[in-house]
Amino acid sequence: MIFRQLFDQQSSTYTYLLADPASRESVLIDPVFEQVPREIALIEELGLRLRMSLETHVHADHVTGGWLLRQRLGSRIAVSDRSGAEGADIYFGEGDKLKFGGRHLTVLATPGHTGGCSTFVLDDASMAFTGDCVLIRGCGRTDFQQGDPAAMYASVHNKIFSLPDECLLYPAHDYRGSTVTSVAEEKIYNPRLGTEVGLEDFRGYMENLGLPHPKQIDIAVPANLKCGEPAKPASAANEPVWAPLTFTYAGFWELQPGWLEEHRSQVQVVDVREREEFEGILGHIEGATLIPLGQLQDGAARLHKDKPVVTVCRSGARSAQAVMMLEKQGFGMVANLAGGMLRWRSQRLPVEAAAD
Repeated sequence: MIFRQLFDQQSSTYTYLLADPASRESVLIDPVFEQVPREIALIEELGLRLRMSLETHVHADHVTGGWLLRQRLGSRIAVSDRSGAEGADIYFGEGDKLKFGGRHLTVLATPGHTGGCSTFVLDDASMAFTGDCVLIRGCGRTDFQQGDPAAMYASVHNKIFSLPDECLLYPAHDYRGSTVTSVAEEKIYNPRLGTEVGLEDFRGYMENLGLPHPKQIDIAVPANLKCGEPAKPASAANEPVWAPLTFTYAGFWELQPGWLEEHRSQVQVVDVREREEFEGILGHIEGATLIPLGQLQDGAARLHKDKPVVTVCRSGARSAQAVMMLEKQGFGMVANLAGGMLRWRSQRLPVEAAAD
């Protein structure tokens, strides 16, 4: 099985990609709205087809990417039938199987953090995705959204802890850098929910956490009750609109040579190769400004921040680094030329100063 654990630093949220390598069908668990371009890039680079996005619960600290993924990829949205969310394609309950190719996830209803919390167990019980029910050496809070310490205690002890001891548990969040735990570990070492902890101990623990109100709750919960549909769809994920760009999983935007050839006058083309390459056999794009990568930190002062910048090198590697350097300097409209001059020449697009 193809498996990737992804992270959103702003909300400390884990998103999980699972795929059947035979059919290439995949699912995403707990996608984050702002990270949708990254997830799409990964799905496309791995040659997958997203069948559905799954929510472990209605989140209070980030907006789900489910709606945006459906808009972009045609995937379906799956949420608990106890979540209260509107606009989903699939409403699942206890024991339902969510299929992707020849694999599936089985749903366990595990309320406590919210009334609609669910845990997804892989078909071979080798891993489970616990949302905010079981965190690594902890658990989600129970003081809002139908939270209930007794319900969480029952969910963990009667359902999650009934899974095989070797089953790996993947939470929706972690705030200390941990990535995975197991049923056996949490039974022994979870200070809130271990098997030696009684219900009244747990209830007292949870009622005295003293946590602040979640910063994003007033935005996130209403949006997530609509499966992440934003009030202004045009601003979805803050994607650039100045060119038909593709976001790479490496974290930068690219555009194709054909578009650049047709729109050269609308952008600043910055070639970051050395001068001998710029004037060498591959030639360079007409009107390109030569600023070798090692000089870009200071040379960027020659560029205008109110006009898009396209970076170019031989293969697209150095110019990808140039994109990131320019973004750090405050350039908001910048993209890499996919494939660099090698692809430009392979498509027989015009060049200057090419050697014979």
